[in-house]
Amino acid sequence: GATHEVGVFEMTEEGLREVANPSAAFLSERGEAAPGSTVTVTVEGTRPLLVEIQALVSATGFTMPRRTSTGFDLNRLFLLLAVLQKRVGLPLGNQDVYCNVVGGLKIGEPAADLALAISVVSAFSDVAIPSDLVAFGEVGLAGELRSVSAARARINEAVKLGFSRVLLPTSSARALRKDAPIELLGAATLSEALRHVMPTGAR
Repeated sequence: GATHEVGVFEMTEEGLREVANPSAAFLSERGEAAPGSTVTVTVEGTRPLLVEIQALVSATGFTMPRRTSTGFDLNRLFLLLAVLQKRVGLPLGNQDVYCNVVGGLKIGEPAADLALAISVVSAFSDVAIPSDLVAFGEVGLAGELRSVSAARARINEAVKLGFSRVLLPTSSARALRKDAPIELLGAATLSEALRHVMPTGAR
């Protein structure tokens, strides 16, 4: 196959076996909705994959709060935390923040920005995100949401796995809403996106 494509395999008693539905495999151990957990759709090569992004936020015991990331670019995490503090007003200056992409996958595209930001707010507020929701979109420094490539393929993957709502940038939602097989929640800014998923007063 092409060098930019991704194959997913698991080691079994009979040897190496291809995972026919990687998205289902990555979400197989996901339980009930819990604070700090959001599902996003990342694209590896041309294959959309549903993955869970987790965040944990707790009061720091150090002078400088810790920021730790597994599977997500640490510099990107710093940027998103700065946007959350400046544009959303989330007081993270005295909080340790840990983030993790479940399943060991490394995400190198900005489409996961929105899901990670939502996970951080959810963890800080101790409020769970609805389990039927998938979120994707790039977050800009002004707090705006920017469209990402392959939005239709990402939505179709969410439909295949039984999700009923997708939170995405307004520009993408407008272009795809007419024939979308799932409810699309468009948001122009990060603050607007959070209003879709967080109860009033939770932030």
